[in-house]
Amino acid sequence: MIDKIALTLLIIGGINWGLVGIFKFDLVAFLCGGQTGVISRIIYIIICLCAIWCITLLFKDTTNANSITDNNSK
Repeated sequence: MIDKIALTLLIIGGINWGLVGIFKFDLVAFLCGGQTGVISRIIYIIICLCAIWCITLLFKDTTNANSITDNNSK
């Protein structure tokens, strides 16, 4: 569950960075009172923590989960 939440927030952060790169428009800053606003900084920190958490997804062993679902489908 936490993996999906972290990944969802990371995708939202990636879309925000895409807006910054393409249009020079920071949606988080726009909605939360500028880049130096307290709420904006909290959101940036949460997105950073989600990115760090998602690094662990690269190293998770999914072979056991796949073999369990394969055996159940037979």
